[in-house]
Amino acid sequence: MEWTARTWFSARQKAELWERWKSGQCVADIARALGRRNKSGVYRVLAHDGGIAPLARRRAAGALRLEEREEISRGIAAGRPIRRIARDLGRSPSTVSREIRRNGGGQSYRASWAGRGAWDRALRPKPCHLAHHAPLRWRVAQKLALQWSPAQIAGWLKQRFPTDPDMQLSHETIYRSLFIQTRGVLKKELMAHLRTARQMRQAKGGTTKSGLGQIVDAVSIRERPAEAEDRAVPGHWEGDLLAGANNTHIATLVERHSRFTMLLKVPSKNTATVVAALARHIGKLPRELRRSLTWDRGKEMAAHHSFTIATNVQVYFCDPRSPWQRGTNENTNGLLRQYFPKGTDLSAFSQAQLNRIALRLNQRPRKTLGFKSPADKLGLVLP
Repeated sequence: MEWTARTWFSARQKAELWERWKSGQCVADIARALGRRNKSGVYRVLAHDGGIAPLARRRAAGALRLEEREEISRGIAAGRPIRRIARDLGRSPSTVSREIRRNGGGQSYRASWAGRGAWDRALRPKPCHLAHHAPLRWRVAQKLALQWSPAQIAGWLKQRFPTDPDMQLSHETIYRSLFIQTRGVLKKELMAHLRTARQMRQAKGGTTKSGLGQIVDAVSIRERPAEAEDRAVPGHWEGDLLAGANNTHIATLVERHSRFTMLLKVPSKNTATVVAALARHIGKLPRELRRSLTWDRGKEMAAHHSFTIATNVQVYFCDPRSPWQRGTNENTNGLLRQYFPKGTDLSAFSQAQLNRIALRLNQRPRKTLGFKSPADKLGLVLP
């Protein structure tokens, strides 16, 4: 059994705890299933390993078994030499000699005590890849501080150091180094730079907007050019309003081909205000990057005709309650929550600040782009 937070957990209970956690149950439900009156004990078990179920412990195949240790103990008691004991066991004399020496010598050796000692010594922490390589550890910490995701860091390292395996690692290694703090490799403060800022691995477990107004003369997304659907050429955009506290909003625009992002400060979600801001920003783009815009059914685009007249860019609208039809923009809005958590008053951000945040996104490598950045995909040189 293990003593955790004034609660005893047997091996069976811990196994059940982790199975329930991996199936997606919350801490409170797990605590109830295990007959615990509060969830703190369950949480401490999960947090100790960062929400990542530890591997089941087992002895190494080449380790001495208990019955072999019993034979060593009997051999010592009978006064047999080490070489004979080793020969009878089919082991090397040096293996038997080390076993006796590390467990008190011939006068004190006991098989059961030696077996427990070997099991306890096997718990010593094993240094991970990051612990051995300071330059790699520094690179990873630097990119985490820039809000790069572990997957982006791992992909970038493979491209940056293609022939140096010591400077490469998987994204899972980075997550484990962050979540399992007993590794002592990456500082806990770096977890705050993860997109979700979570403190441990969560089991994988969505609401749609309602009350959307009718858009007059809306052109369906089904009429959008095929080149926009297959992302063959740049210039097709998806847009939305990112909502904040106190009825504040930011307009987000994402180019489908490259995932290049633009953030627009809008004083309100009034259609005239939003359309004017969009037309102003889109109008500054080269003609080859002004092909189409896809939006949802929000009333902020009720004046879409004015936008098309000002920019010569046709607006296409998703079906009601179908945000997945603007998947690129929805994904980007999720990325932006790293900078604008829910409940943030978005009116506090200037356009210059929004530009700096967009610059960070556009310089970050994206897995879907083969770990190129959106700026690289468009062939842009950003500061």
